[in-house]
Amino acid sequence: MSSIHRDVLIIGAGLSGICSAYHLQEKCPKKSYVILESRANLGGTWDLFKYPGIRSDSDMTTLGFKFRPWTGKQLIADGPAIMNYITETARDAGILEKIVYHSRVERADWDSEQSLWKVSATDGQTGEQREYTCNFLHTCCGYYRYDKGFTPDFKGLDNYEGHFIHPQHWPEDLDYRGKSMIIIGSGATAVTLVPALVEGGAAKVTMLQRSPSYFLEVPREDTSMKTLGKFMSEERAYRLVRWRNIQLAKFLYGISRRYPNFMKKRLIKGVRKALPEGYDVDKHFTPKYAPWDQRLCMDPDGHFFKAIASGSAEVVTDHIKNFTANGIALESGAELEADIVVSATGLNMQLIGGIKIFLDGEPVIPRQHVAYKSGIMVSEIPNLAAVSGYTNASWTLKADLAAEYVCRLLNYMDKHGHKVARAIYKGDEDLKPFMINFTAGYIQRAIDRFPSQGQEDPWLINQNYKRDIQLLLHEAINDGHLSFS
Repeated sequence: MSSIHRDVLIIGAGLSGICSAYHLQEKCPKKSYVILESRANLGGTWDLFKYPGIRSDSDMTTLGFKFRPWTGKQLIADGPAIMNYITETARDAGILEKIVYHSRVERADWDSEQSLWKVSATDGQTGEQREYTCNFLHTCCGYYRYDKGFTPDFKGLDNYEGHFIHPQHWPEDLDYRGKSMIIIGSGATAVTLVPALVEGGAAKVTMLQRSPSYFLEVPREDTSMKTLGKFMSEERAYRLVRWRNIQLAKFLYGISRRYPNFMKKRLIKGVRKALPEGYDVDKHFTPKYAPWDQRLCMDPDGHFFKAIASGSAEVVTDHIKNFTANGIALESGAELEADIVVSATGLNMQLIGGIKIFLDGEPVIPRQHVAYKSGIMVSEIPNLAAVSGYTNASWTLKADLAAEYVCRLLNYMDKHGHKVARAIYKGDEDLKPFMINFTAGYIQRAIDRFPSQGQEDPWLINQNYKRDIQLLLHEAINDGHLSFS
């Protein structure tokens, strides 16, 4: 079987993949590349999720690309608008023709003798096996399984006679008008679904949670760019508003970590203001953990709390005992009946799309390696970069930095005649998990399957955009931790 060679192989055509391709074209114009995408369309997350109300939980000035201003009215945008933005970006940059769809990458082998990656991909339509080779592999696959969301082992689920679905696999023809619905979960997906289902005509919507989440009301639209556009170019206005929003998010996170009790009181005060007097906020909206131990739930224009206050939706805080024929029995003894149950219970995390990595035939065990440069590379694995976003800010901020760093690295290697770059970890201090100080269940369930991190840069996973700008865009490529050959 003949192989197809490119200088750079990008895996994934979501936000990260399109971002990587754009920077590669701009900063390394002589490099050939191809994007392998397992699905039938670009967009990643924004093509996968089809549930009602699907939207961003980051503002679009930071979820949007640094190099392409977001011009939509919505600050918190819906899924179709984001898909259009990604598609237009790829089309206008000439990236669409570089994407090979239905190409699921299953294995990547580094060949030291030839100094290249051999990548095996399967055509999802025909089953045909294809082999690609590349000098550099850039994985932009996200961090969760697209084929299967996380669903707990609910006792008695087989007894339930209604419709049970996971938001990751929402049936596009589902008619929920006039139906009673239970949403299991209290994260961003559940909070998005509740008002959308109410507005879509569901008879009753109940959000069933084990424990509460923190909420922050944000405006859905922002007129700042329009106002600034009267005095300056659209591009400059976008940069200013984008940087303002980055700083606001940084401030919010910083004060939450430094003064958790103060921030907790402020957030809970906002919830009390949004709900009718006498509502049991202590039970349903007062988490036991500190702010930003998990992501805050954004509530654009207060739509979630308006649905609760109107009586069209309710929140129940309890534990599931078992499913019944008509709904869910709770440990408190109560029973909730519903025509449709939605398990908004999270994601199944996986590293670089579940691709199996080999070095000269030996399988790589990720936790035995150490993340380098805020997790963009990994010790001992040559010519490979990956994108892992921030837990406290927009995913695309990190994707932009990763793409620019890869271009800096490639240009440095070309200038000095190097074919191989490999991070070498020489530390002897105790290693830490890939993600720390973040208690979200989807991360804790998978933490052992990810690389480790050290105690100091460049072996830390920085959740700090400003620090990463310095680390990835300004510090020397040859920092004493990379080995070139």
